[in-house]
Amino acid sequence: MCGICGCENEEGHHSHAHAHSHAHLHTQEQQRHRRRIEVEKDILTKNAERAAHNRAFFAKEGITAVNVLSAPGSGKTSLLVRLLDMLKGRCPLAVLEGDQYTDLDAQRIRQTGVATLQMNTGRGCHLDALQVAYALTVLPVPTRGFLFIENVGNLVCPGAFDLGETLRLVVLSLTEGEDKPLKYADTFSTAQAVALTKADLAPHLDMPLEALKANLRSACPKAPLFWVSSKTGEGMEALLEWLWAFKTTPPAATHSHG
Repeated sequence: MCGICGCENEEGHHSHAHAHSHAHLHTQEQQRHRRRIEVEKDILTKNAERAAHNRAFFAKEGITAVNVLSAPGSGKTSLLVRLLDMLKGRCPLAVLEGDQYTDLDAQRIRQTGVATLQMNTGRGCHLDALQVAYALTVLPVPTRGFLFIENVGNLVCPGAFDLGETLRLVVLSLTEGEDKPLKYADTFSTAQAVALTKADLAPHLDMPLEALKANLRSACPKAPLFWVSSKTGEGMEALLEWLWAFKTTPPAATHSHG
């Protein structure tokens, strides 16, 4: 049987009719592929337009929108809880939680007392700019404060979708392996900062830390690295100070990630 469309006859050879059918199917596949590319371009273009509106709104309101990306299980929710507890009282705060299903992470975030909206994407593997725009109509607007966007746990698709965010914080736990930044270089390359979580586990892991650092420098050479532990608090103050400095003195120009 043909590995592409299964058009061979019972003798294992292509008859003339089957060969013609096979060619027709290949043409159809090429057309579908072109159409798929056109649809993807259209989706990304529309997303970029909405992201530009979001970015303008954030600038007008003085909001620092932090898009937090990571693989599942990196500890980004625990990191957010710790950051929110440290930031409370200093400025307005809000959180958009992205998950395919459940509101378990949103429940944890709400325990900090910070306004939180859970957005479930179902089979969708990322948040998009339109969903963020909707969240801004529901959440209290954190004018001159922070909006943290915890994206769906995934290091592939979220990296391609600009949300209009002010900055991207990519989270990587020490338990994930030193090669993760190379495997998902497209996402790491868009990071303004990288938080290396679960630093308290470093003495117990057979992790080549120098190789991890080198891979991060290769994937995102300009992004500062923060070794943090949400459990012990190690490195959290340095990350918070950097976020606060970014908020008060943002770069002259912010470009689209899409």
